[in-house]
Amino acid sequence: MAASVFGLPLWLVVAVGAVALFGAFQVYYWVGRRLGEALYRSRMGRRIGRERIERVENVVRRWGALAVYGCFWVPGLRHTLPWVAGALRVDYRWYVTASALGCLTWVPVTSFGLYSLLWAWLSLAARSPALAAAVVAVVALAVALLVRRRRRRKGRGGDAPAAPEAVRSCRDA
Repeated sequence: MAASVFGLPLWLVVAVGAVALFGAFQVYYWVGRRLGEALYRSRMGRRIGRERIERVENVVRRWGALAVYGCFWVPGLRHTLPWVAGALRVDYRWYVTASALGCLTWVPVTSFGLYSLLWAWLSLAARSPALAAAVVAVVALAVALLVRRRRRRKGRGGDAPAAPEAVRSCRDA
């Protein structure tokens, strides 16, 4: 029996997802390019915050297209870096290549990985509903503890690793 989602083969759903994400990355780039410095004053820019945008700028300046590829693997960065790359006018040929490679690797890995986790949990639930419920409870507790820990650190303003010298010097300039 072949895996399916919404009656479609899983491979097709993953391929459509990759194409949609690639399209979204291109839109983000061109919107960022169009906004330029106005990115800071836009609704999205105010929501993200100038300091965070500047940190992303430093990553893009330092790593270029490699940052575009790498942003797929970092939650949060995946949604801000394309705008910033456009605003910084990263060479589009490198940008489109890096975003295509990112979509071709990140989408299948995460899709099949998440699908595998879901399938494993459903299999466990069929054999032992109590154990499956315990797994959900443990995961929920772990997430809650991580969120609480991050909020405490953020509130104290401490325990965050120091920024590399290159980032500090760019931020202070």
